[in-house]
Amino acid sequence: MFSLLLFVLVLSILIIVHEFGHFIMAKRVGVKVERFSLGFGPKLFSHRKGETEYLLCAVPLGGYVKLAGDEPEDFKGGPGEYLSKTPWQRVKIVFFGPALNYAAALVCLWIVFFFGYPTLTTKVGETIEGLGAEQAGIVKDDRIIAVDGKRVAYWDELQKIIHIKKDGDIVKLSVSRGNTVSDIEVRIKQRDIPGILGDNKSVGLIGVQPAEEIIKVRYGLLESLSRGTAKLLEFTLITYKAIWRIVTGRLSMRDSATGPLGIFYITSKAAELGFIAVIHLMAVLNVSLAIFNLLPLPVLDGGHIFLLIVEKLRGRRLSQKVDKAITQFGLSLIVLLALFVFYNDLVRFGVFERLGKFIGPR
Repeated sequence: MFSLLLFVLVLSILIIVHEFGHFIMAKRVGVKVERFSLGFGPKLFSHRKGETEYLLCAVPLGGYVKLAGDEPEDFKGGPGEYLSKTPWQRVKIVFFGPALNYAAALVCLWIVFFFGYPTLTTKVGETIEGLGAEQAGIVKDDRIIAVDGKRVAYWDELQKIIHIKKDGDIVKLSVSRGNTVSDIEVRIKQRDIPGILGDNKSVGLIGVQPAEEIIKVRYGLLESLSRGTAKLLEFTLITYKAIWRIVTGRLSMRDSATGPLGIFYITSKAAELGFIAVIHLMAVLNVSLAIFNLLPLPVLDGGHIFLLIVEKLRGRRLSQKVDKAITQFGLSLIVLLALFVFYNDLVRFGVFERLGKFIGPR
């Protein structure tokens, strides 16, 4: 039950942030917002303040803002209507939803670095037979404190330095053992390891695995912002690379895409790791939502922006017939994608297998 409530809370925050972006920019350019809804389906709660009705609905898997005059059949030509605004003003309204998700991701990462996150130290758990560390005499419980004179305290720092080395390179490790520190030369061997985007990449290895020694790392306010920004850019680059690999067929959508069921599963696992893990997950989800929504597909924010650019270049709006056809095509595409992702999650997380055991012969 706690996992379900946390899932609903995380999803609701993502949706509220996104829709608030549309809401606040619409207000800023003078468009009347008729409705701000969290969720779909039957209405559970509503409250009207000024010109806007705020709704909470039964199915918390989305949300929307209803702008005055945002459909041709509703447009009456009033100054407070969406379609009365210039293409650039409408682009700002559409764009600010994903933009606010992106900003929220930065805030989440700022929190992660400021309050501290768990990370592995450079204490050695095991050495791998036949690789440089074992041959150089490094043993379990040694602590690597420097590589070629550069201090390292965390396992990810050690990995980044070692992985870029070439086959046959020699690195000088400063190794602490008991009360003594020794400089040990270790030969690099390159091997292929699975990458996060499904491809194998060749990296340098010395042949050590980490001990289960975890410490909390935190930074000051400005340093946390700097590191959060760098991590956000890293997430962005990885996400666009993943999308490109899916489009070009080099990465399977079956293995990389997930929906509400997958998010529920991941949220449950993050909850077991604590508050910071959940905040980190929210950062990743905000980035993913922002980038996905900006794809130039009909119905998505990116699709709307693309059509507004076309309108600006043409000097007039698309006909209602063409606009309706594009919307229907985009909606069908999104529904098919949602069904595929949902089915894929059912298979990936073993739901069918568990149902089979539950209803099978006893």
